[in-house]
Amino acid sequence: MRIIIDAMGGDNAPSVNVYGAVKALSHRDDLMITLVGQEDAIRALLNETEYDESRIDIVNATQVISNEDHPAKSILAKKDSSIVVGLKMLRDHKADAFISAGSTGALLAGSSIIVKPIKGVMRPALATLLPTETGSPVMLLDSGANVDAKPEHLLQYAIMASVYMHSVQKNDSPRVGLLNVGTEEGKGNALTKETYPLLSGSSLNFIGNVEGRDVLSGICDIIVCDAFAGNVLLKTVEGFAKGMFSTLKKELTSSFFKKILAGMLKKSFTNIKKQFDYAEYGGAPLLGISECVVKAHGSSNSRAIECAITQAEHLIDAKVVETLENNVELLSI
Repeated sequence: MRIIIDAMGGDNAPSVNVYGAVKALSHRDDLMITLVGQEDAIRALLNETEYDESRIDIVNATQVISNEDHPAKSILAKKDSSIVVGLKMLRDHKADAFISAGSTGALLAGSSIIVKPIKGVMRPALATLLPTETGSPVMLLDSGANVDAKPEHLLQYAIMASVYMHSVQKNDSPRVGLLNVGTEEGKGNALTKETYPLLSGSSLNFIGNVEGRDVLSGICDIIVCDAFAGNVLLKTVEGFAKGMFSTLKKELTSSFFKKILAGMLKKSFTNIKKQFDYAEYGGAPLLGISECVVKAHGSSNSRAIECAITQAEHLIDAKVVETLENNVELLSI
């Protein structure tokens, strides 16, 4: 198994990408990694750590696509960027997956232009796993790929997510919810009103509308929406978790007796924090692309990159892309 890492992608590149890749080598003996980016910078970081040189390759790419660059134009203009070089390698079957913490727009544009979507898929979607009260994750999509969506797109998202949850999470009948402002049928805007009958008339295990406050309760396994609502929900959850733990830490260290209490409950707090730490979920697979592409968080640390590699491994092992390709008739609406 070979996975390509965009070494120059993300706010903390290239160090976190390099260190995360090295840590991931301990996952399995058959894992090989290719780091794509500015070779001198990558090699300097590798020289600072111990690793099996036979399992990590470096492919030089002189350019970097930033978040300020126009997504589609940068793919065409910066042909020697780490994203473009890596995606071309994936297209040419020189690896099993590609991971980037770089520009979401550029990754989506590059994946669509270079690698191409699966036949029958109208729009690929970013599928992010979120923690729930039950301990089992809920998949949110679209969490950032397509701000404007049509009802047919949301139906396809639900189908692709159901295939993922069945293949990777071993959930035989994942419950699908439609993100909305109320649970009653007929609630919402034009998009949700038109999407509801498509989902209810499908063979999916559709449970109806789900309000934002219930997403993390475990009421469903998949929540579908357009990327505007999805990304707002995702960032709100991340911000709330960060603020909650910051406030809790400040409160529990405000006095001697509270510090003693905090010490007694340290393990429990650590477990809860880990459950809501985005780094533990790695990244979001770009479902609908004909090869395995994973988008890691822009502010990823080395642990997040390591977890993104783990997620890519699961996607490859479960043959998610192949399963979607073999069920084209389900996607052809």
